[in-house]
Amino acid sequence: MATYNKFVLIRSHVGEFIKSYYHLTDYPLGQLKLGFLQDFDHFLKLQKVQNQNTVNKTIERGKKVVKIAVAHGWLTHDPFALFRKKRFVKAVVYLDSEELDLLKNYQFSGKLNTIRNIFLFSCYTGLAYHEVSHLRNVHLKTNKGMLWIEMIRQKTKRPISVPLLPKALAVLEYYDYLNNDGALLPVISNQKLNAYLKDVGSELGIEKHLTHHVARKTFASTVLLNNDVPVDVASFLLGHSKVSTTEEFYAKVQRVRVLTHLSKISG
Repeated sequence: MATYNKFVLIRSHVGEFIKSYYHLTDYPLGQLKLGFLQDFDHFLKLQKVQNQNTVNKTIERGKKVVKIAVAHGWLTHDPFALFRKKRFVKAVVYLDSEELDLLKNYQFSGKLNTIRNIFLFSCYTGLAYHEVSHLRNVHLKTNKGMLWIEMIRQKTKRPISVPLLPKALAVLEYYDYLNNDGALLPVISNQKLNAYLKDVGSELGIEKHLTHHVARKTFASTVLLNNDVPVDVASFLLGHSKVSTTEEFYAKVQRVRVLTHLSKISG
């Protein structure tokens, strides 16, 4: 039903589009040209105020309908075959070193203290929500005098091996992990966790939209990249299936670092 509703919405958008751009209530299928899709892209961004990612998804569904028309012989060729969707670059949200220190040192009380601890733990381990919520003592291994987290990452099904940095270990010690036979952290649902993180950000005066995933990005950027950890090592610690995934993220964060350094020089 959800998929059906999405196509109903596209039909509505197309109806509004041809009325607005061509002053028609219908548009001949045989007259579809590449320009139609380019104009539709423009319409969705300006009049429906959709971001590029949403526009791309809308157009992809529309192209599926056209392919069905071609398959049934209602069109002799795909008029949209040459259309290339515009790349959507999502902004990277993470805590910088000052914000991370503020989070670490702030005296929260009650529920927000728990939420901060869970988030902080992921800032220093890079663990995603699923891994944090399933973390048990069986996942802790000692190697050359250091504790490591070793488990399978749900998203990629790849093994991950992350050293327990002192600040992350301090969180586990706070919850007496050595005497805990169950979950090592008092994790609530991801939805509720993210809702509470809004309150954490508000209390700290951080205007960024905090979700648990921001902690993983903070580990990759502020903890790893800012300490000159090589990209291949970071990729291993993050459990990425491809080094190129880590490289792309590093490139985005590097732009921010360059701007920061340039602002210091110009100042």
